[in-house]
Amino acid sequence: MSGPQAGAEQWSEELSARASSHSRFVLGLDVGSTVIRCHVYDRTARVRGSSAQKVENVYPQPGWVEIDPDVLWAQFVAVIKDAVKAAGVQMNQIVGLGISTQRATFITWNKKTGHHFHNFISWQDLRAAELIKSWNNSLVMKLLHGACRVLHFFSRSKRMLTVSRFNFTTQHVTLRLVWILQNLSEFELTEQPSVFKVQKAVEEDNCCFGTIDSWLLYKLTKGSSYATDYSNASTTGFFDPFGMCWSSLVATLVSIPLSILPPVKDTSHNFGSVDEEIFGVPIPVVALVGDQQSAMFGECCFQKGDVKLTMGTGTFLDINTGNRPQNANGGFYPLIGWKIGQEVVCLAEGNAGDTGTAIIWAQKLDLFTDAAETEKMALSLEDSEGVYFVPSFNGLQAPLNDPCACASFMGLKHSTSKHHLVRAILESIAFRNKQLYDMMQREIQIPVTNIRADGGVCNNAFVMQMTSDLINESIDKPAHFDMSCLGAATLAGLAIGFWADKEELLKLRQSETVFKPQKKWQEYEMNMENWVKAVKRSMNWYNKT
Repeated sequence: MSGPQAGAEQWSEELSARASSHSRFVLGLDVGSTVIRCHVYDRTARVRGSSAQKVENVYPQPGWVEIDPDVLWAQFVAVIKDAVKAAGVQMNQIVGLGISTQRATFITWNKKTGHHFHNFISWQDLRAAELIKSWNNSLVMKLLHGACRVLHFFSRSKRMLTVSRFNFTTQHVTLRLVWILQNLSEFELTEQPSVFKVQKAVEEDNCCFGTIDSWLLYKLTKGSSYATDYSNASTTGFFDPFGMCWSSLVATLVSIPLSILPPVKDTSHNFGSVDEEIFGVPIPVVALVGDQQSAMFGECCFQKGDVKLTMGTGTFLDINTGNRPQNANGGFYPLIGWKIGQEVVCLAEGNAGDTGTAIIWAQKLDLFTDAAETEKMALSLEDSEGVYFVPSFNGLQAPLNDPCACASFMGLKHSTSKHHLVRAILESIAFRNKQLYDMMQREIQIPVTNIRADGGVCNNAFVMQMTSDLINESIDKPAHFDMSCLGAATLAGLAIGFWADKEELLKLRQSETVFKPQKKWQEYEMNMENWVKAVKRSMNWYNKT
């Protein structure tokens, strides 16, 4: 045998031999919205060393959320070096690297020089809100929806049904990228004497687009590798999960050439090796994955009907829908979970934008010193005394989809204490979980098999127990909750034979606590109805029209 296939097999055999030794390790990295983490894992999936740094967001204007790519790159390299050092191992003992990243945060850069044109535009950024509203109300979208409804009536095509219900959101890359091309005149190329804009670079085929995973891969390999994976691609709004390719329809609709989008590869894949100058050895990059899909994999939600509830910066509820994407009804979005060889696993996802961010905000106001205190503060009261909190610093996502909603407290009284405020914040997280779960039950006709939680907020037993009560389901909290890191590491490990298969990963998974329903939903019903009223009064607050 000769050619690319033989080369790939030889590469796989070499890495399997390297990975078989007990003195070898894999790295799992998670570039989240608030923290960059790196864990060094051994073959028992035990963390041998760790490092973390806070992600520094930049807020140039109200509603704008950016990340400085140079700062992010320096932090990324530093956490890898620090984690390996903390593990007491050498770089040449690292046999594979998996990278999980916050999704739909993007950047563009000069194809010839590699210099970026602007900061990363975060998935939390709202600068395109008016453009999105205009597009969703446009005649073009109405005609598209109508035509696809007719086509679905005759063809019964799931793809046509999904397109007939498709609307742009602020979390899609699509119209945020359009906004960049139309408006960022202040972000110009300064590395060349002739100054020109991003739009001109696109026109001259000199522009690379990438989410964080693509850009990190490009930097790690010093430009020799440029790609993304199916999980990250499917969250951009440019991807067709039914055709498993970039959508020419969406690209044509918003006048973005497909040529600027990276090639899409398997989630567990040989993406290339880190340039030797960076860490002293050429570490293989063998997994790229979106953070929620990575957490889903780390939680071993491998079966159809398995559900993952992540409560980190935001809340993300995902259900495994098998090997076919589900129709999007405006609430839950069809995604690719991962692709490994011939195996494709699809998910449906709904999310709420402000979970951990609300707790961090309250901490900055000195309502408490440490987030761990909030559980006791909430439990010290019988109720919130009619105080309700609307977690909407970044607008409200499904089922309300209002980027103009404001965060607010309602029902404040002379007797309101900081304990009431904290309890109201925690209750709002559980209420949002209930909203998302009910919407999932309505839209996705798949029986739920297991519910597993992760993310920093899952350490709050008050939120976990209240959520279990509200949805009347048991929720399994793992012993280790950095699931995005673990998912990236296990996907990388599977690529190189560090772990044999998913059955081995299931045996390694450990539960810490299973929260079971203790109260009936009816005991919360009136409070939730009042909370929903508060949410409705917060909507459309920032509307300029």
